[in-house]
Amino acid sequence: MRLTIIGGGGFRVPLVYRALLTTAGERSPVRCNEVRLFDTDATRVRVIARVLARLADGVPDAPAVRVAESLDEAVRDADFVFHAIRVGGTEGRVRDERAALAEGLLGQETVGAGGVLYGLRTVPVALRIAERVAELAPRAWLINFTNPAGLVTEAMAGRLGHRVIGICDSPVGLVRRAARAAGVAPDEVSYGYVGLNHLGWLNSLSHGGRDLLGELLADDAGLAGFEEGRLFGGELLRALGTLPNEYLHYYYFGRETRRAVAAAGGTRGEFLAAQQGAFFTEAARDLDRAPALWERTRLERERTYGAEQRAASGGGERDSRDLAGGGYDRVALTLMAAIAEDRPSRLILNVRNAGTVPELPDDAIVETVCEVGAQGAHPVPTLAPGLAELGLMLQVKAVERATIAAATTGSAELARHALALHPLVDSAAVAERVLTRAGWPGAGRGA
Repeated sequence: MRLTIIGGGGFRVPLVYRALLTTAGERSPVRCNEVRLFDTDATRVRVIARVLARLADGVPDAPAVRVAESLDEAVRDADFVFHAIRVGGTEGRVRDERAALAEGLLGQETVGAGGVLYGLRTVPVALRIAERVAELAPRAWLINFTNPAGLVTEAMAGRLGHRVIGICDSPVGLVRRAARAAGVAPDEVSYGYVGLNHLGWLNSLSHGGRDLLGELLADDAGLAGFEEGRLFGGELLRALGTLPNEYLHYYYFGRETRRAVAAAGGTRGEFLAAQQGAFFTEAARDLDRAPALWERTRLERERTYGAEQRAASGGGERDSRDLAGGGYDRVALTLMAAIAEDRPSRLILNVRNAGTVPELPDDAIVETVCEVGAQGAHPVPTLAPGLAELGLMLQVKAVERATIAAATTGSAELARHALALHPLVDSAAVAERVLTRAGWPGAGRGA
């Protein structure tokens, strides 16, 4: 099997390669012979290739790593394509965050104004990649990691249909943490989850007929034992009757989170720009040290993830078990094994709705529990979202679709409309100014 990683110079690529090498101390069940890396930044991909080489040291039959010189070379005849790009780099992320913060809005990469701006910048590039994959590797499965993951997956599905699947590590992390808080091994629970990417809710959790979710919601001590319980608090969670994805904190505690970001002085994008810039500069000077530098930098990145939400809620430090990695890379490995080896699995994925939420179009991308096998991923029946959750889903899906339309047409009018529709953007005039600050073509001219 041949795997291509577009965005092969990305910082988290070694997590994927490490997952291919080993699963729980054993050889990976996915038979991958070659990993092709493609990135527009030659320095970054050279550093990452050296990290992968060190990870492969002493591992029998480790997949060969090859750096492709062009996108076409990378995707031709691939079996799986991982799509993990950051259009505009961390500099673009910082500009998006600062454009929102300057107008008193949330400055976050995937939620609110920042998510719309990121989508506007990313969709045209993602569609060109989808077209090349459709032409050169028509039998390939494209696994989308690129944020905003639901929006980008929906755009690419217009070209690739059901052969594009979006993944995110937040839902599986929520299930894992909630199960541990309930005293049950995560791989033994049954669960239901529905929403959009970074806007979903765990609405059932059980073990052998025992309602773990109900028990957790009634137990303040149990809720205090894991991150989402501390983030949202028992009073709100009992009112909701669900466990929200951590990103819902930006909606339910928007004012507090904005204050925490302002108090931090720098944005998450600025932190990562400085951290990763230092890593790649130092590693490029001494490639032999790149693997050790990468591991040190990764741990710092994981430890500081979600710091704004925890600061706003008094959530404390991250659980040490969440620092080891094994998030989206493990989801990707299980997904690949299920399709390539026809090993049925149940995963939370971003796929076409297909009636899962009747109020949404069938071709809308939702994030929900799927059965996965050789024919791909198919949603399973789930509890219907409540009116409040459904309302948020409908509004944010309208934002996503308007963003895709704006990105594909270049219309500043549609871009303003997408921003103004978002529940975390409180003014059409503010939407116009955010677009202008972000440098969107035509913004500020009434186009």
